[in-house]
Amino acid sequence: MEVFLPIAQVFINPIEILLLSAIVGVLSGLFGVGGGFLMTPFLIFLGVPPAYAVANEANNILATSVSGSTTHYLKNTLDYKMGFMIVIGGTIGTALGIYTFSYFKGIGKIDTVISLAYMYILAIIGTLMLVESLNEIDRAKRNLVVKKKLHVHYWIHGLPLRMRFPKSKLYESIFTPILIGLLVGFIAAIMGIGGAFILVPAMIYIIKMPTKLVPGTSLFVTIFVSVIVTFLHSFNYGSIDLMLVLMLVVGSIIGVQIGQKLGEKIDSSGLRALLAILLLVVGIAIAYDTFFAEQIQKEIISVSNSDLNFFSTFILEFSKDMPFFYGLFSIMFAILLGVGAAFIRRFVSNFKKKMLLKS
Repeated sequence: MEVFLPIAQVFINPIEILLLSAIVGVLSGLFGVGGGFLMTPFLIFLGVPPAYAVANEANNILATSVSGSTTHYLKNTLDYKMGFMIVIGGTIGTALGIYTFSYFKGIGKIDTVISLAYMYILAIIGTLMLVESLNEIDRAKRNLVVKKKLHVHYWIHGLPLRMRFPKSKLYESIFTPILIGLLVGFIAAIMGIGGAFILVPAMIYIIKMPTKLVPGTSLFVTIFVSVIVTFLHSFNYGSIDLMLVLMLVVGSIIGVQIGQKLGEKIDSSGLRALLAILLLVVGIAIAYDTFFAEQIQKEIISVSNSDLNFFSTFILEFSKDMPFFYGLFSIMFAILLGVGAAFIRRFVSNFKKKMLLKS
């Protein structure tokens, strides 16, 4: 069974999308990493044009980030002041990223740029993760304890205009989170990922935030960056397809819950090496597809509006006639899905606790 995506103008198998997004969600929940750098290449492999894969995965990340951030809000594990400083940089970085995206799209090279970006990012992340995992496994076998240096100072710590962040108990230059946010926003706009693989280590090792505040604050930042990326992609290019977003969000949220439960029961340190190998394999596949595979020109699919169902017709006409409001609608659609998922998860969790108390 295949479904026609009215915006991307391609047929996709919804079962494949749901399964892949669920698998990526499991990996995200299990290892605590964002799934954007895996899901976007998978969408491209399934036939979704790269520019559309980037935009729709950004909208998916918005929904899953809202879901996770709502949970952290209820637990009060967010540093809003630090988050807003990073968002300022993220806004500037996103604008620069969209400008770069528009330039390469204008000269017809955006698909190549996206492929190259993923190829290098996956190669770097996969290699670093594999080396770290193998070293961790080796240390565990030999029962070695590595003493980590405290208070390592970089040039970024010498920047002026320091500000107090009471929640994190830090006295830090405002330029530190702004510069980190700028990099995250730029990458998110071009690659359709949340940037957590940069943001989380930077918050821990450079900004030196308390670990318990990092996940929630990271998701909080990702919400704002994803909102900007989603709106600009939707308004400028009309590339958000709500049918695809719905499938991605449902699969991702279910997968994340499973991954988090598995993470509580098993030691994922050994499995991290397998994830690293998977990233390298995907990177190699992208490289092969970019440089060596035969470039097959896909036949443009022409489907008349009379052949589309009500939802597809609504999406197509709404995106063309009112791009500004369609961008806002795409954002609200993702936010509602994310908030709904968070409260359903909380309801299920409370229900389980009540049942355990009764028994």
